[in-house]
Amino acid sequence: MSSLDPLRRLAVEQSRDRLLTIGAAVSLAWLALVGLFAFFGPEGEGQGAAGWIVWLVGVLLPLALIWLAVWSARSLLSLRQEAEDLRAMLTRMQEHDPASQPEAVIEPRATPHPAAAAVPRSPLPPAPRPTADTRQATLELDSPPATELTATELFYALNFPDGPEDREAIRCLRLALADPGMARLIRAAQDVVTLLAGQGVYMDELAVPQTDPALWRRFAEGARGESVAALAVIRDETALASAGAMLRGDEVFRDVAHHFLRHFDRLLSRKAQDNGDPQLLAALAETRSGRAYVLLAQVTGMLGRADAQTDDGDETLR
Repeated sequence: MSSLDPLRRLAVEQSRDRLLTIGAAVSLAWLALVGLFAFFGPEGEGQGAAGWIVWLVGVLLPLALIWLAVWSARSLLSLRQEAEDLRAMLTRMQEHDPASQPEAVIEPRATPHPAAAAVPRSPLPPAPRPTADTRQATLELDSPPATELTATELFYALNFPDGPEDREAIRCLRLALADPGMARLIRAAQDVVTLLAGQGVYMDELAVPQTDPALWRRFAEGARGESVAALAVIRDETALASAGAMLRGDEVFRDVAHHFLRHFDRLLSRKAQDNGDPQLLAALAETRSGRAYVLLAQVTGMLGRADAQTDDGDETLR
């Protein structure tokens, strides 16, 4: 299953809850009408048992239809969400299958995951970057004047667009690239995600369980090591080993990773001061950029679990 957007999941749950509220409100309105009719309507003397049965059916049948409609609408929302997840999973399976790729995309080495190459940009000068997915080259990201991003826009920008049809994420990405500081972070994040994807480490496949937002607030304020070790939630040993090996043996990746970690650190610190909401910090860690940050922070020992130390050590990240 592809990376689940927490904001979209929240929207689906809110829609389901809203349907329950609507169903309850309509039911109460119907019962109020029935009560008014029974109070002010003609007396039912001499109706008999058959009359009462008809009256009860007339009262209960609309209620049953109301809740049948509510149940159907909630089920439809769930089915749509499952269909989107299945479609994303099938798309990713086809993209991993070399036989399903166009000949122009097939290369002797691993091709970066499409989600890792969503932002077309010029590579960094120290060394050539892995080839980006050519299907994303048509995204027009001419940046508008810089504006302050909302929490939702920041989330979408750091999560990268899923494709040319992901218009909302593309819009948020344009806004982020209009800010020089955010543009450096976005490009550094994509460099890291793309290089990791070249070694088979895909952010969509990293499980990042929910963590205590208060810990992210403490981390953003400068806490490091064992005091925030509960944030080291990645348990994918293959991903940890691959990232550690790249940090030790690939000088280019090490420089890019340190550059990315510094910029993401500054973002967390700034948002902790400006916004003050630890929920935002925890949500940013669930983006593709955030997952890359957690992976590297865990590997380098910033979270108290140094699975692989680099030659430069953690001091270069501060």
